[in-house]
Parts: sequence; structure tokens; C-alpha cells
Amino acid sequence: MSQAATINIGSKVRVTRVRDRISNEMVDSLKADSTGTVTGFRTVDGKGIGVVVELSGGQTAWFFDDEITLA
Repeated sequence: MSQAATINIGSKVRVTRVRDRISNEMVDSLKADSTGTVTGFRTVDGKGIGVVVELSGGQTAWFFDDEITLA
């Protein structure tokens, strides 16, 4: 069972790693505070689930379920 199955919209999460390249602005935001709130989900690569997270700084991005953990 993937971790995404235990994460719901409204869950507080922490970004623990990022696999893909991200903007310098996003890097700075994650360094300042890597926590956020789950606002939705999306299908990625046809076989995985991406978790849409609104970070504490107001930015929204999606992450693979193995890049986040419950906060």
C-alpha cells in the first residue's frame, strides 16, 4: 500500500526530497519551510499518484508520494 493511501486532502505534510529539477524560488521556499497542506491529487506517468501541496509560503506544487511524509 502506498503512502498516498493514508494522506488525505487537508493533511499536513513535509517535503523530504525532490526527484525532478525545480526553480530556485521553490528551492528557497522549501529550505525556509518544507511543510504544507495537501490540496489534491493527480495521476502521474499513468501508474503513480502525485500529491498537490500548498506550501506554507503560498506556492503550490505536486510531489510524488515518496517525496513527502505526514508532518
